[in-house]
Amino acid sequence: MLTKLAGGRIYDPAQGRDGEVGDLFVRDGRIVADPGTEPDETIDLSGKVVMAGAIDIHSHIAGGKVNLARLLMAEEHRAEPVTAEGLCRCGGGVATPSTHVTGCRYAQMGYTAAFEPAMLASNARHAHLEMADIPLIDTGGYLVLGNDDLFLELLASGAGEAAIADYVGWMLTATRSLAVKSVNPGGINAFKYNQRKLDVDAVGPFHAITPRRILAALAAAVRRLGVPHPLHLHGFNLGVPGNVEATLDSIAAVDGLPLHLTHVQFHAYGTEGDRRFSSAATQIAEMVNRTPTLSIDVGQIMFGQTVTASADTMAQMGNAGHAHPKKWAVMDIECDAGCGVVPFRYRDKAFVNALQWAIGLELFLLVTDPWRIFLTTDHPNGAPFTSYPELIRLLMDRDYRLAKLAELHPDVPAHCILPSLAREYTLGEIATMTRAAPARSLGLKDRGHLGPGAAADVVVYTDRPDRRAMFETPDLVFKDGRLIVRDGVMVALAAGRTHVVEPGHDPAIEAWIDRRFEARMGQKLAHFRISADEIRDGDGLVRHDCRPGAF
Repeated sequence: MLTKLAGGRIYDPAQGRDGEVGDLFVRDGRIVADPGTEPDETIDLSGKVVMAGAIDIHSHIAGGKVNLARLLMAEEHRAEPVTAEGLCRCGGGVATPSTHVTGCRYAQMGYTAAFEPAMLASNARHAHLEMADIPLIDTGGYLVLGNDDLFLELLASGAGEAAIADYVGWMLTATRSLAVKSVNPGGINAFKYNQRKLDVDAVGPFHAITPRRILAALAAAVRRLGVPHPLHLHGFNLGVPGNVEATLDSIAAVDGLPLHLTHVQFHAYGTEGDRRFSSAATQIAEMVNRTPTLSIDVGQIMFGQTVTASADTMAQMGNAGHAHPKKWAVMDIECDAGCGVVPFRYRDKAFVNALQWAIGLELFLLVTDPWRIFLTTDHPNGAPFTSYPELIRLLMDRDYRLAKLAELHPDVPAHCILPSLAREYTLGEIATMTRAAPARSLGLKDRGHLGPGAAADVVVYTDRPDRRAMFETPDLVFKDGRLIVRDGVMVALAAGRTHVVEPGHDPAIEAWIDRRFEARMGQKLAHFRISADEIRDGDGLVRHDCRPGAF
């Protein structure tokens, strides 16, 4: 069947289209060139805004820490049941939504993919099974390395770059991952030895190596393997005033190799002023603007109740005293990493929270290249992902932004440069930051654009002055050419796909890994490795090319 989407204003940065009126043709779930034949169906989109499906590059949607958060916040599910959202009547929650609700709410906002950014190797099978239960959107996981015993032993032994890359490549393939994530490299392992702080150049316990060495080795391995997405780094001293220095040190540590810094708002703090807490957004933005191999996502905070869930046990233990409500959990995962779950309420009248809000917006407005900055709230750590439409309005409407700033703690305007920033994002820049750029960064060649051969993930909006209302409720959402949302209401359910990479590696590394599994782990290597058919049936597993030396 050939469908013609006629006369929409198309915003497709990857194809160089910035609001030009045009037609799209869809056949068998793909965008095709104009075939020159009469379509079977024509949908008139005159005056509508048309974009590819949005992609969330960093959202905690599955895995052990997410389920701990759901258990810890059971009252949220009782208070926010889903009773009538079209076909979605399963589960509940806002900061900790069920798998079913996660897929539905993403789709209702025009998102067709979201990626779990912290998948522990020991928990990968469960995370994949949970992601496969999320309807409507594509998913994938980033494998957490850099605190696992096997990697640290290999690095401490003096193994060369090739052996380390073989280990990383084998682990990516065995766990069916899309990218590599490192969380506070070395710090979580140090926490297991009762350390509560580990700076970039401090020597860690037991293995006697520095975070700088860990970071440099992982970045080099990712490049050597040709994994499309750079090393995805959760940096050092999260949430600590003055941590901007550690953030800049981590950039220097990779010596020009590609690097992605995640939820940078939490790592962009100075110590200026009477309160010894200030914005360092300008320093970070200047570094991003002059470093073409560097990309970031922001981790914007929005006000209200949420729950923080992170593999950074060191940071989460430090945050436990701020829990709201007063309950929290920290878990150690032997030989791998850990996690911490701490509920939190961001308050607009609290100086620190209000300045955090301003710092995130400063980062968005100061980084000049929308291809290297991505829209995230580090769901649920900064705010639930359902806050994205409000965040888009803040970026596109300066008057609205200033009005919101005026409602915050009165000392905040004097401690930031946000009032002086006149920039307003355009629709083309929003399309870049939420579609084309994440797809390019992750190596998703057939996602994030509307050119021939692309998956027919298409979103149609009414162009409204209130950008929150516009992006909150699309007119139409198509997934693989199938209409799934009309006017914000689910009209059909569909299964997503799982995106993975399978980089090459020397098979000899498996014997080294196998011996250590036998000695230390609670399962055999054969059981650890995840087969393709455990995740998705048929073509549900999408493999992306790795190109060694190409990045």
